[in-house]
Amino acid sequence: MSIWVTGANGFIGRHLVRELAGSEHAVHGVGHGALDPADARALGLQTWINGEVDAANLSALAAAHGLPSHVFHLAGGSSVGLSMERPFEDFSRTVASTARLLEWLRSFAPESRLIVVSSAAVYGADHAGPIPESAVLTPMSPYGHHKLMMEQLCQSYVQSFGIRCAVVRLFSVYGPNLRKQLLWDICSRLRNEQRTLNLGGTGAEIRDWTDVRDVVRLLVRVAEGAWQDDFDVINGGSGRGVSVAGIADGLIGCWGSKTAVQFSGMARPGDPTSLLADNRRVLDMNFDWRIPLERGLADYVEWFKGQARA
Repeated sequence: MSIWVTGANGFIGRHLVRELAGSEHAVHGVGHGALDPADARALGLQTWINGEVDAANLSALAAAHGLPSHVFHLAGGSSVGLSMERPFEDFSRTVASTARLLEWLRSFAPESRLIVVSSAAVYGADHAGPIPESAVLTPMSPYGHHKLMMEQLCQSYVQSFGIRCAVVRLFSVYGPNLRKQLLWDICSRLRNEQRTLNLGGTGAEIRDWTDVRDVVRLLVRVAEGAWQDDFDVINGGSGRGVSVAGIADGLIGCWGSKTAVQFSGMARPGDPTSLLADNRRVLDMNFDWRIPLERGLADYVEWFKGQARA
């Protein structure tokens, strides 16, 4: 199969390419970031185009390699904080890029399966327990609103033009090579031997933490499964919630540090109190989350210390 990955040079994208290439699929990517041919091949990409997800670059891939059987769409904004600072940039990365991809697929590859990576941020606040895919969507940041717009665009093209699309709403994805967000921030401070970690929020915020190595397996499972509907939405979460304070304590323990943690007690803008997946759809797929949180955190600390020494 010829498989395309937008955003293939990103955190999740790189892991996904390795997973696909490891199964001997021909994988081609488009997105931002300079990769020379040797680096692209080492990653598992047969082709890499550094540029926008637009008609010119998509047509260039098709001319060189034929039409894709599957397209994994990972390109887009990846930060609530940056979306608050630069909302139009986040809109362009997420909504505009999706519109260009859908229009190209409509015109040239309507039979391709499209797997779109969205976010639990579309759910917003006021969800005390596990959130089903049918929950009312009340995003509370530009990032969440733009992911919802992206989903609505996909549904529109499915209904109007016969595109086939599965949306996977990911929750809190972490793992080796993640160079931002909570785990990176905490490990950076531990490396600097800070006696006290002063973190934002209350520490009681609940998140559904999933290791990226499991997440990409789930994305592939969705892509290769039997599609009963032309448009589907699936929670890409484990159904197990852990507080931010619990994550901080786990990382400190893996590091072997005696560092104390203090939280500001102030909720951060665009940050819901709880985001926990109702994972019944994933259970119905007989998908198994293989990497428990304790191992995932230990692996992250080991990776972080290794890249710091490099």
